[in-house]
Amino acid sequence: MTTDEQQPTETEGRSSILMEIANAMVSLYKHQFGRGPTRARAVWATEDALVVFLEDTLAPVERNMVRMGEHRRLRDMRMFFQYAAVREFCEPVERITGRKVRSFLSGIDTEVDGLSIETFVLHPAGYDGPSRIERAEL
Repeated sequence: MTTDEQQPTETEGRSSILMEIANAMVSLYKHQFGRGPTRARAVWATEDALVVFLEDTLAPVERNMVRMGEHRRLRDMRMFFQYAAVREFCEPVERITGRKVRSFLSGIDTEVDGLSIETFVLHPAGYDGPSRIERAEL
């Protein structure tokens, strides 16, 4: 077998998954909020938890809200939109990892130019029950 035909190592496969998830979140932010973050990085927190860090996520109107001191209103608005889009956030994670999302947690720090964190806790491989997507749709 040549090096071109070798399967990726577990580390390479996990890194590829992380890059795909980070890219999917950037695309989702562009679609949901009108602009994507300037930097995104996904990491495994544990074997069952992924965290995606997204920097500089604020849209122009949201920057205006920050200038007006409307941090709480901005956080509330952003959380409303993010939890209203549970399917859109969780679907790419499930597709890319091949595992169902158990829990989705989203946060933003409006004091630090919209540093956002999306956290996904995954069910074990082979889990056949409902995912977070299905629970959101009940």
